[in-house]
Amino acid sequence: MDVLKLKKPPRKILVIKPSSLGDVVHSLPFLNALSEGFPKAEIHWVIAKGLEGLLDGHPMISKLWIINKDDWKKITGVRTTIKELRSLFKSLKAEKYDLVVDLQGLFRSGILAKATGAPVRMGFKEAREGSRIFYTHAVKGGRDVHAVDRYLEIANFLGCDTSEVKFPFPLLFNYQPSAVGHELPMEYAVIIPGARWLTKRWPAERFGELASLLSVKSIIAGGKSDTGIADIVIRNSSGRALSAAGKTSLKELIEIIRGAKFIITNDSGPMHIAAALRVPVFAIFGPTNPLRTGPYGAGHIVIRKELECSPCYKKKCKTVKCMDLIRANEVADAIRKRGY
Repeated sequence: MDVLKLKKPPRKILVIKPSSLGDVVHSLPFLNALSEGFPKAEIHWVIAKGLEGLLDGHPMISKLWIINKDDWKKITGVRTTIKELRSLFKSLKAEKYDLVVDLQGLFRSGILAKATGAPVRMGFKEAREGSRIFYTHAVKGGRDVHAVDRYLEIANFLGCDTSEVKFPFPLLFNYQPSAVGHELPMEYAVIIPGARWLTKRWPAERFGELASLLSVKSIIAGGKSDTGIADIVIRNSSGRALSAAGKTSLKELIEIIRGAKFIITNDSGPMHIAAALRVPVFAIFGPTNPLRTGPYGAGHIVIRKELECSPCYKKKCKTVKCMDLIRANEVADAIRKRGY
């Protein structure tokens, strides 16, 4: 790959990667390479509201720009949105960035990059919604590669060292176990039964059955929308699971995962947090491709069925047999084989 020859090292850099949770985690090695490659540069980051806890206080980031991207989609608030965007564009331009990297690759992120007026603006050749027109440089990231490696292609283009992949999470947070309403066991597994797509969710009853078969108790984690699923897991766990779903901040969730013996999860954002923290992951996959979005790194296990229709990337399916055919005993056996 060609390496971009900058006239001088950038003084101020903006990274645009608002979401999602897993994608932001995947971009941390890029942040590490960028920080080490340009140690004197000030790095700013555009993050979506609700995910700022992932990067807040990060020693490699000087400033977070928190955007309400979900509100921008609402037609009823279009006047407020226009007013907010004008103010944001003006503020971004005032920063006088030397380099902007759009890792999101969508129309709105491309516009944000253009609005900065930075002399060097880059993103992926495969970027969607025509966002490429806003870049001065487009880098080939590839489609059938893991997201972590894809983001690192831009770091390579900038001449940064990517020989060692590091996930620089912030230092330990001041976390109190009582925040979830339970004293955490000395040893525990974390179960993540939720996922953004319904088709990516293994049946909650199976997670409960699995919890009853494990050698350690399980902590069920997730957002407020996952509390109903968590209740089903608990009812089927024979008293072997506790729920923290909807009771933790993002920072607290990170600390619960950090302390786990292992994690059992669907294809979800918390799965990537666990992999980044080098917590062993047992991931249950159906409609998505683990080569692209599976747990990154060695030592993780993906449980899936080799079906002709999978991966299909469908958010709706009448049968979801790729998930339904996976049994609790099958997952429990995979965990036992790893000595847990």
